[in-house]
This record gives sequence, structure tokens and C-alpha cells, in this order.
Amino acid sequence: MAEQLISTAEHDELPSSYVRPEAQRPRLAEVVADASIPVVDLANPDRAALVSAVGAACRSHGFFQVLNHGIPVELVLSVMAVANEFFRLPAEEKAKLYSDDPAKKMRLSTSFNVRKETVHNWRDYLRLHCYPLEHFVPDWPPSPPSFREIMSTYCKEVRELGFRLYGAISESLGLEQEYIKKVLGEQEQHMAVNFYPKCPEPELTYGLPAHTDPNALTILLMDQQVAGLQVLKEGRWIAVNPQPNALVINIGDQLQALSNGRYKSVWHRAVVNSDRARMSIASFLCPCNDVLIGPAQKLIGDGSPAVYRNYTYAEYYQKFWSRNLDQEHCLELFRTN
Repeated sequence: MAEQLISTAEHDELPSSYVRPEAQRPRLAEVVADASIPVVDLANPDRAALVSAVGAACRSHGFFQVLNHGIPVELVLSVMAVANEFFRLPAEEKAKLYSDDPAKKMRLSTSFNVRKETVHNWRDYLRLHCYPLEHFVPDWPPSPPSFREIMSTYCKEVRELGFRLYGAISESLGLEQEYIKKVLGEQEQHMAVNFYPKCPEPELTYGLPAHTDPNALTILLMDQQVAGLQVLKEGRWIAVNPQPNALVINIGDQLQALSNGRYKSVWHRAVVNSDRARMSIASFLCPCNDVLIGPAQKLIGDGSPAVYRNYTYAEYYQKFWSRNLDQEHCLELFRTN
């Protein structure tokens, strides 16, 4: 099955299994190229201003870029370099890691969920579980030789950053600083190392179609040279252009539920291009499987009834993976009547 990987060969034409129906194509000419994107400087000494900026971005866009996030530039560069090196490994070496089973905690795969989908996406990806590290790192790819050390160092940094952001997001909702971190339990952490090869016909397909993230918070390391991430704002797709040394933060479905719908899990997609391959590394903070998730008590009442019922993350995640990626928002299935 590893011959399904698209990163092992050059492609002169787009295979028919990747061509979207006319109505579902990305319409790249209609994308807003120069919209202003919220940027939050985490080094801002004025805590109230920082919290306010985070809250405003979560309300208006559901995502923002962060500067001065504390992850060393050298580490970020190493992460990108070793990820690129991984996808340049010989085909036979990558074939050993291939799986299309979404339940596998370490897998090299392609598209999104090839067992279910009818049209494929122009993406190969390495999926890693990252917490607790000592539990999962022994199963990570052994090549390149520095892969495990660099990626595990980055995972620790990202986790700490995610918890700092939870604090600001909690405060922006008028909750205790530790609220989100506590209520989501002992959190899992996953990573997707995404590789989008050069595509002969980018107008006809996606790297990933429009979707929201099922987890709580996503921290995205973007390719600094090649844009491809787009987010939906007021019915229009906006290009997110990489800012030097910034990370992109997006609100996932679980924070939309916890905030009782005040903060929106952002619809986003990845498009591809014909000139250059693109790499992105998404880190996902995920609630503990068995904690009960629902709107914070402080945010309901006084004319604001609960928008979502309580559920466990295990229930949510199972529902998410049983659907196609670009179906209606999975949270709609958990609305109160």
C-alpha cells in the first residue's frame, strides 16, 4: 500500500482520484491574499493587554499568530530541516512505516483517511503521538538519526507554550487562569508532519480540504518559504502568509465547546502549488479521553443557555473519524436541543 505515498515520485499530471468535482474546487483566484491576521506578541509585559488581544483574536478569527513564543529559533529550523530530510528518505525505508489505519499511534500515511474518502488529498504525513514521550519515542522513525531527539525536544517546548496559551485564553473568558488546563485533564499530544509535494494542477485539488480541528488547541509551524494555509472569515478564504519566527495558533472544537460558542473553532484548509513542495508541522493538544467536556459553568445562565451537551473526548474523536473531513462541523452533533 505504500505506493500510495505521493512523496516518492515526481508527478507530471494529477491522477483522477485527486480531482475534486467542479463545485468543490479551491477557486484560488478568489482567495483574499492580503487580509490582516491577528498577531499577538507573547513578550508583551502588559498582561491585561495580552489577554485582551488573545480574546479578541479568538472571537473574531478563531486563530492568530504568536511572536516571541519562547521556542528557540535554532530548534525551529532544526525541526523543519529534519522533517524535510525524513521525506527525502528512500521509498523502501518509508514503506516500512506506512499505514492507513487511523488508530495507529505512529504512522506514515497519505491524504486524510484513505479507507473512507472518495477523493484523495495531495498530502503525505507522518503522524506521531507525543505524550508521554518516553512511551512513544521508541516507536518513532529511527531515521534520520537526529529525528527523535530534535522532535521530542520540540514537543516539550510546544506543550509548555500550549499551556501558557490556555492560561491567557482562560483569563480572556473571565475564568481562572488554570481552568482550561485543569478541566481537560492529563492531555494527550499528537503531531502531524505534513508534506505537500509540488502539484501539477493545484486548482483541482487540496492538500487538505476545509475542516475544523477536533482537539482543543493546534500550534502550527509553517513553511517560511511557501504559503498554503487558508482560513475562512465571513464567507471568504483568507491566505495566511508566514511571518518570520511566528507560530500559528488555532482554536479547536473543544475550546469552542468550553467557551459555549463564544470562541470559534476555525475552518481552515491547505492548498498546494505547482512550483514548490511545502512542509508544515501541526501539534495538537487533546483532552484526556475520559474527561467530561462541556461549556464552563461560569459561561452559562443569565440568558446564555448551554449550546452543547456534555460528552467525553473519546466519544467526540470516534465521531470525528467516522465522518469525512469536510462534512458539517462535528460539534453540530453535540448541540443541546
